[in-house]
Amino acid sequence: MIGGSGYDGFEGASELLRALSAPIRLAIVSELAAGERCVHELVEKLGVTQPLVSQHLRVLRGAGVVRGSRRGREIAYSLVDEHVAHIVADAVSHAGEGS
Repeated sequence: MIGGSGYDGFEGASELLRALSAPIRLAIVSELAAGERCVHELVEKLGVTQPLVSQHLRVLRGAGVVRGSRRGREIAYSLVDEHVAHIVADAVSHAGEGS
């Protein structure tokens, strides 16, 4: 690496993992891997409140994991990059191997 310490390149990965650190965010990413969803669809599927889903979507949007696009009166959320869905699927699979 040119300049800086040997781990500078890991900052972005660390921020991504921090954004994914809540179980509900992992569930949201898993749902969005199947296609775009509105908040009410995520609320119904995950069985949590609308404010909670909105709060976690805000974190994921801030981290560049999801984006929102207007669909009439609603906002449909989708993954910015499908790689994140693979990271989540691999993490869930790996965690299940120990149980």
